[in-house]
Amino acid sequence: MTQVEAARVFHVSPQSVSTWVRAYRDHGATALVSKPRGRPRKIQLAPHQAATTVRMLTDKCPDQIKLPFFLWTREAVQQLLVERFGIQVSVWTVGRYLRRWGFTPQKPIRRAYEQDPQAVQRWLDTDYPAIRAQARAEGAEIHWGDEMGLRSDHQAGRTWGKRGQTPVVPGTGQRFGCNMISTVTNQGTLSFMVFPGRFTAPVFLTFLRRLVRQRKRKVFLIVDRHSVHRAAQTNRWLADHADQIRLFFLPAYSPELNPDELLNHDVKANAVGRKRAASLDDLVTNLRGYLRSTQRQPAVVQRYFRKPPVQYAAR
Repeated sequence: MTQVEAARVFHVSPQSVSTWVRAYRDHGATALVSKPRGRPRKIQLAPHQAATTVRMLTDKCPDQIKLPFFLWTREAVQQLLVERFGIQVSVWTVGRYLRRWGFTPQKPIRRAYEQDPQAVQRWLDTDYPAIRAQARAEGAEIHWGDEMGLRSDHQAGRTWGKRGQTPVVPGTGQRFGCNMISTVTNQGTLSFMVFPGRFTAPVFLTFLRRLVRQRKRKVFLIVDRHSVHRAAQTNRWLADHADQIRLFFLPAYSPELNPDELLNHDVKANAVGRKRAASLDDLVTNLRGYLRSTQRQPAVVQRYFRKPPVQYAAR
């Protein structure tokens, strides 16, 4: 039969019949063997190539291996495969690889270049266990402290809106803010103070006086290396009240080791970011109300200590 007749009989286009005939003439009957349709199931990366890629994604950032990216995106991994192994795949294939390897898109934590990994490990292995043992010997309780600033224009969360039309949320155009200092313990205790202006040594000492008045046991307070924490005025007051309180310092540039940072994130997201304050008084009221509510829920404070980077402090 002619190619037109064959197309009518087999319910295909004449172009398909022409392609089959040409393939048969060029390569014989083997050229007509049907092939699997759709995306190839075979993984292009060899096992050692996949293992190398996973290790680089885990241990390095793209710019550390001279790729023009700051974060690991699908495009960054795609270029890595080309430059490292000469394998060209689509970004969709890269996405399937990443899911197969157990990767998910996440917001990264920023860590300072200046952090000393050896100092961090020494803190975890030696310094903090010694502080904990000394606290038990002296009947003291360990508090973790930090301070932060809060602004009226901070926003957290998302809202539903029409596709392609960014929702508009009305709010004051004025900018105002306040500061807070707080401590938490792994027993669920929360102490805080909200204050205007800058964080200075007199402000810090006011908070410490309140803290030691409220606590019946000696306080071991662990803080970062802020200049106010190490000021001469602070040191003189601490020397006069050594029977009530003692200060210890975290390794430099290591906020992820401080459980009180998780309280800060909670406050910014829920007390400030999800409520619109029309004035400074509203901001302070929202902040104090949220902190007092958290004070009445020790289990909430204890949950801060369950995050992997600070689990060491839960004991």
